[in-house]
Amino acid sequence: MSVPRRLTVMAGPTAVGKGTVSADIRQRYPEVWLSVSVTTRDPRPGEVDGVNYHFVGPDRFAEMITNGELLEWAVVHGRNSYGTPRAEVEKMLDQGIPALLEIDLQGARQVKATMPDAQFIFLAPPSWDELVRRLTGRGTESAEEQQRRLATATVELASQSEFDHVVINDDVHRATDEIAQLMGIEPRPVSGA
Repeated sequence: MSVPRRLTVMAGPTAVGKGTVSADIRQRYPEVWLSVSVTTRDPRPGEVDGVNYHFVGPDRFAEMITNGELLEWAVVHGRNSYGTPRAEVEKMLDQGIPALLEIDLQGARQVKATMPDAQFIFLAPPSWDELVRRLTGRGTESAEEQQRRLATATVELASQSEFDHVVINDDVHRATDEIAQLMGIEPRPVSGA
């Protein structure tokens, strides 16, 4: 196995569990630095500014684009903007710290164009039915928004071949361990397990 590249990009369809897997990595693999994205969407219940996302208004987001402060950015589901702060990523890479970006498909494509040596991981659901169950079960989007996200997910699922690896999120800890292993980190047991 070759030495993994320092920057790893994880993307996947809506409701696949990117945030849940990222939270598990943050807890169990503290040596991995996780980028905190910037977004114009409102926080969901329990989300904390600066931890889950940097929540900013549309004007500040546009300013960040103009100033070249974002490594990648996109309008997701035709509604809200998301992006990755460039300076934070470059600082971690310069220090040799394993860095993980949890971003959408559009963002992953932008990073691939500017940083083709990064490692790209597609987080996939075990099945379409499970993806639908997760999206509708979390109850954070209206029926209209759910339909919009499912239409986007169909396109996103078709992009798996653009990625270096596909990790099935059938079990959060197992998926997390597989991602850690792809990053060159020895998997470790779940505490209390």
